Amino acid sequence: MTDPSRPTATTAAPTERSPAGDGTATDRDTLTDTGTDTDRTDYTADLPAAYAACEEITRREARNFSYGIRLLPTPKRAALSAVYALARRIDDIGDGDFDPPGGAVAVSFAQKAAALAGVRASVQAMREQTPDPFDPVLVGVTDAARRYPIPLGAFEELVDGVEADARMDHAAEQLGEAARPHATFDDMTVYCRQVAGSVGRLCLGIFGSRPDEHAAEYADRLGIALQQTNILRDIREDLRNGRVYLPTEELARFGTELRLDAAGALDDPDGALAAYIRFAADRARGWYAEGLKLLPLLDRRSAACAGAMAGIYRRLLEDIAADPRSVYAQRRSLSGAQKIGVALRALAGRTA
Repeated sequence: MTDPSRPTATTAAPTERSPAGDGTATDRDTLTDTGTDTDRTDYTADLPAAYAACEEITRREARNFSYGIRLLPTPKRAALSAVYALARRIDDIGDGDFDPPGGAVAVSFAQKAAALAGVRASVQAMREQTPDPFDPVLVGVTDAARRYPIPLGAFEELVDGVEADARMDHAAEQLGEAARPHATFDDMTVYCRQVAGSVGRLCLGIFGSRPDEHAAEYADRLGIALQQTNILRDIREDLRNGRVYLPTEELARFGTELRLDAAGALDDPDGALAAYIRFAADRARGWYAEGLKLLPLLDRRSAACAGAMAGIYRRLLEDIAADPRSVYAQRRSLSGAQKIGVALRALAGRTA
């Protein structure tokens, strides 16, 4: 998961050839406002370049999702890359991985809030078909939303979740210890729906599906399952950054207190944390089971894309459940070969 903005967009009618064309990909530095309007690209007049910039961001940043996105036909791949690029931008703001005005080294809560407000304004501009013409990501998403029923409001839900992260960071700074905003699993689920269920629904807008009143619900649940996996994988990393996403009520019930030992690893002398992780992983399996009901509603390539994305995270969940202590001192991940294997199985219609 760069920066936000906004005036006037026109576009050619969609075709089955790549919206990204053969345009040269734009690197991260060119996505910032570094010059006058006369020496910047008007992406509304060069949609292939806009999509190429979005696809470059996806190739560079989407370590897991890119394996699924590659399985889509070209027009959908370009559209989903644009959606990913904007979602990544929002996430980067929450993590402080952006350049605030003035080039300050430390990114404050106020700076993050201002940047997120800018994204909200950009979403409204996209609804009005008036994205910043010099911003390839906003131009790409606006064009994609003309071609597919993308629920742009889901980006605002994602902003809500990232704002919650920013508030958590601010609270941790004030307290001098990790913030713990989720008392119950229901609280955590609301957050997961904002930051990941929203992305599932954005993807569904591009995938399309056979008529089913539960399709959006399945996409939402699949996103929430992926986020639960992320949270279990990143317990140590989040704690080091002043964040605790796991519900305090459940941690107390299992008799575990999240803390680091002298070496900086998660401290679990009596195995209570490992027992909790196995419990949470088993619950996440149920969310995957519900979310994967989406796949039969999709066309073959879209089902393969969603199946690959879900399959990588579900395989990761199983690895963590089998060895909870493996996340105590490092960030678990699958190898490139394992991810390719999952993607190939998804293309063959297998999700296990």
